[in-house]
Amino acid sequence: METSRTSAYSRDPRIVRSTAPSTLGSLQAVGFFPAGAEIYAQGERSDSHYKIEFGAVRVYRLLADGRRQISAFHFAGEVFGFEADAIHHFFAEAICATNIRVLRTSSRQNELSGELLSMALQSLVRAQEHLLVLGRQNAMERVAAFLTEMSERQDDLGNIELPMSRMDIADYLGLTIETVSRVFSRLRQQGVIRLTGLRTVEVMKWQALQHMID
Repeated sequence: METSRTSAYSRDPRIVRSTAPSTLGSLQAVGFFPAGAEIYAQGERSDSHYKIEFGAVRVYRLLADGRRQISAFHFAGEVFGFEADAIHHFFAEAICATNIRVLRTSSRQNELSGELLSMALQSLVRAQEHLLVLGRQNAMERVAAFLTEMSERQDDLGNIELPMSRMDIADYLGLTIETVSRVFSRLRQQGVIRLTGLRTVEVMKWQALQHMID
């Protein structure tokens, strides 16, 4: 894939931009991305980190057979776009209306600040935990682990906001959308969860949910 491709941030006329000085890099830009807008693409140059002010982002890769594998979701307050070299190895898209602060670093060799290093390590831990989830053979276990992860990241033991679609969840968990829908329905029928809105889940039986992944 072309590595000289212009980033979506600079080429998309729908994106509202502004700039401000930053202690984390040479330039700090703010952009608004509507739902489905590409933030960066696989193969593009990686010279920035991205902090979500509001909204949500999916990071994914397209497989050789055309399937999509989502590797991560990111939410308000989180930083993403960490790479081991100067090239993005995944795509990043806004799931919903999202505001992002683009932290352009002056050099890829510069040492990360303590805050960014902490966020990078958190992303690494989540990636490792996600691999463990994908290793589970039971679809119920994967969905239960997903709901637990989303609750922990939102610091809420009650309602869980899910801005992503069922298809996004399926591509994140390595399942089909039909399987994800069946598991949600089964959890609801068993009284483990309650669907309080199109994108909101309330966990009614936390012990039952935890038992599925222990």
